[in-house]
Amino acid sequence: MQELYVGTVLAGLIFLSSVLSVELGISASIIEIALGVLAGNFLGVTALPWVTYIAGLGGILLTFLAGAEVDLDVMRAKFKESLLIGGVSFLAPFLGAMLICHYLLGWEWKAAQIAGVALSTTSLAVVYAVLVETGLTHTPVGKLIMAATFVTDFGTAAALALVLLEFNLNTLWFALISGAIILLVPRVAPRLFARYGDRVIEPEIKFLFLLLLILMYFAKLGMSHAILPAFVLGLVMSRIFQKNAALQRKLRVVGFAFITPIFFLNGGMKISLSLLWSGALLFVILLAVKQITKIVGVYPLAKRYIPNEAMYTTLLMSTGLTMGTLSSVAGLEAGFIDQLQFSVLVAVVVASAIVPTFIAQRFFHPHHVLRELQQPKKGAAALVEETVSEE
Repeated sequence: MQELYVGTVLAGLIFLSSVLSVELGISASIIEIALGVLAGNFLGVTALPWVTYIAGLGGILLTFLAGAEVDLDVMRAKFKESLLIGGVSFLAPFLGAMLICHYLLGWEWKAAQIAGVALSTTSLAVVYAVLVETGLTHTPVGKLIMAATFVTDFGTAAALALVLLEFNLNTLWFALISGAIILLVPRVAPRLFARYGDRVIEPEIKFLFLLLLILMYFAKLGMSHAILPAFVLGLVMSRIFQKNAALQRKLRVVGFAFITPIFFLNGGMKISLSLLWSGALLFVILLAVKQITKIVGVYPLAKRYIPNEAMYTTLLMSTGLTMGTLSSVAGLEAGFIDQLQFSVLVAVVVASAIVPTFIAQRFFHPHHVLRELQQPKKGAAALVEETVSEE
């Protein structure tokens, strides 16, 4: 009976979060975390084994989709700029949060490392949504921000994998199998999709889920985590998705309809409001640490390479959501952080998805970039019309 109750409540919350997202114009992921807090603290919903399993798959699926969003051509064209901005965007808050948590707040090293990872992120989902909604995805500044965001998230995924790593013999098997999948799948997948794609039974979607579950299984055996190989697998398949937008859309539909919402709801269910209230000062400190280190690290580089949109770029690079939540959940499940630390970290991550975005859109949005595109030069107007139609 408890399983039916939990399933019914979660299904209702997933639907409610979608409605609220449309009506309020807020990311569904943020609403799902908030409703998860409500379910865990007031509705008696607990993380049953099937909830934990689906949430784990949802986290890996989100990581894979984040890698698949990367435009490799932009990465190549803007390699130096994206590497410097994205690298500092990861490194500055990672080191700052880790050192402050350990030396100033007295956290254990593993807990401080998890905090550094969780607060180092830039939310690819938030950045991508903002750029699409404002028509900046096809502009030079939008492409550079997306490329830099990938570099940051790659650093986060790699750091989390290293923090969670506990080497044994199966870890070698995990590394070998992950490497084989990453090398072979981009060559095999196009033929498989051409032969079995565009069918109502969706063999290509099932194939991708099989790959992610294989990574999860061997990561568990190897006492590691599938975050990094899933991210890299998405990256090496990004060109395939660019050529097959329908496949990418179907994978999003399958994932975002039920699987990834369970991940965010499950994360919210782990937040204790009473502990969060008692850690209000800690919340303020860590939110300030993330924003200050991001601004101090990113702004000088953004000012050099994107002088007219430096603050807008810096604020978008200061956001966090999916990878930050994923890192916090992984740290809690590994026993590296306690419930209070987890609750505060996730609250900081959610706040960082809202506050910088609002300020960037309200005060620093580069409207002139869109006006320049609307000038009748070499089909720029057609490009804007295409962007608007895609939204």
